[in-house]
Amino acid sequence: MVKNKKTLTCIVCPQGCPIDVWEDEGEIKVSGNMCKRGYDYALEEYKAPKRILTSTMRVKDGILPVIPIRSNVPIPKEKLFDSMSVINKTVIKAPIKMGDILINNVLGLEIHIIASRDLEKA
Repeated sequence: MVKNKKTLTCIVCPQGCPIDVWEDEGEIKVSGNMCKRGYDYALEEYKAPKRILTSTMRVKDGILPVIPIRSNVPIPKEKLFDSMSVINKTVIKAPIKMGDILINNVLGLEIHIIASRDLEKA
């Protein structure tokens, strides 16, 4: 019996294959991929989707009031809003260098929030 059928657009290459993923008798099936990378992408997106988190964080004593930030690795999709709650409560002090870890080990996930640019002190 087919369960939870999803149609995804593969993003690992410019081809953009439409991929169908579904569960059939406890086994995950994939069709429509043109390469192994598309197959792997579809499996991960079906079982445990993740995203790079990008946003801004407030800055104290900087030449700008906010700095662009991102996660160093993809975050489980279901943890994005919880991660944003932590980010929104955090104010970082200038100066900041691109790549600086601004939040270490967010939510205990071994994922860091890092600066996406330099920001000088005002």
